[in-house]
Amino acid sequence: MPLEIVTVPCLSDNYAYLVKGPGGALLIDAPEAGPIVEALESRGWGLDAILITHHHHDHVGGVAELRTRYGAQVMGPAAEAARLPPLDRALVEGDRVGDGPAEAEVIAVPGHTLGHVAYRFAGGNAVFTADSLMALGCGRLFEGTPAMMWDSLTKLAALPPETLVFSGHEYTSANARFALTVEPGNDALRARSAEIDRLRDEGRPTVPVPLSVESATNPFLRAGRPEVKTALGLGDASDVEVFAEIRARKDRF
Repeated sequence: MPLEIVTVPCLSDNYAYLVKGPGGALLIDAPEAGPIVEALESRGWGLDAILITHHHHDHVGGVAELRTRYGAQVMGPAAEAARLPPLDRALVEGDRVGDGPAEAEVIAVPGHTLGHVAYRFAGGNAVFTADSLMALGCGRLFEGTPAMMWDSLTKLAALPPETLVFSGHEYTSANARFALTVEPGNDALRARSAEIDRLRDEGRPTVPVPLSVESATNPFLRAGRPEVKTALGLGDASDVEVFAEIRARKDRF
């Protein structure tokens, strides 16, 4: 049985994800309970576990209600346990959750927060990155450093190129507008920007997206590319310095 992944829009621009395998259903982040309950009930599913990526309220606001309603186990990064809802299992990099095709590997991706994790389902060819790697962007550095986030993005970029990236927000239209200020001559980026406009006009999500597409178009993943350094007038700068400059420009955009 292949994995079934359901995208659940929450709040104004968040996404939660239900992952259904042979052993039951898991939830990646819980911004609010209502839409997630509706998605579960409409499918006749229970909820076995909630996997939290980081402590921000727009990713954990629905945990308490969902735990009470379904008896779901709650798991999340050990490094943020003090700022999370009570955890049944505290996770560190390399831990595995679930089994068979629904087994998830925990990947530490600090930067947005110090304990942020991603969940990779190799059996489903998917990685859930929340506010680390985002479609055409990356999360703000609220707690970490540019070097920390660059290391996290480099780690995610090393996954197989066909991996589908499921990020935590619908920020892609704004991210595309910014990306075009960095690489206006990137043909793949211009084509992707047009596709994003079409999807949003139709009211459809712009995620997931293959990692190969992110690698060709996301300026934050491309900070080490010579053409990006040249475009920014930073030909002799380190990859981290270029990433930091792109992040600073995006923060001002």
